[in-house]
Amino acid sequence: MVRMVQRPIDLPGLLRLVQGGGIGGIAVFVGVVRDHNAGKRVIAVEYEAYPAMAEKVLGEIEAEAVGEFGPLSIAIEHRVGRLEVGEASVAIVAGAAHRREALGAVSHAIERIKQAAPIWKKEWYEDGTQWLDDPGLPGTELK
Repeated sequence: MVRMVQRPIDLPGLLRLVQGGGIGGIAVFVGVVRDHNAGKRVIAVEYEAYPAMAEKVLGEIEAEAVGEFGPLSIAIEHRVGRLEVGEASVAIVAGAAHRREALGAVSHAIERIKQAAPIWKKEWYEDGTQWLDDPGLPGTELK
């Protein structure tokens, strides 16, 4: 299960999705908005994505994790829109028979999301904004 959402992450709901009789370990990663980056005070972030494309890539990442660490159940939810410091931006939950597979799947998924998902991040500072992750794109310079 993968979803792009405009509401707060539903961690209890994600946990319910991966539970079952054969599950002996559940691993969770929750990425939250922090108040600093590169020496600047962050007051908020904004995520943009084309949901259908992003969900397709997240689904591919989910399949990779199952292929490498399965059998397991995995759920990924990523927010779009403006998020304040302390709010969850992404959650990955994996349930497997053993902890090693669940932990491996979660670690693999977040690294691949950072590398491949078409999700763009803008940081809001006290003195302006900046798009991150691709400084070569027009409009990514500090404004």
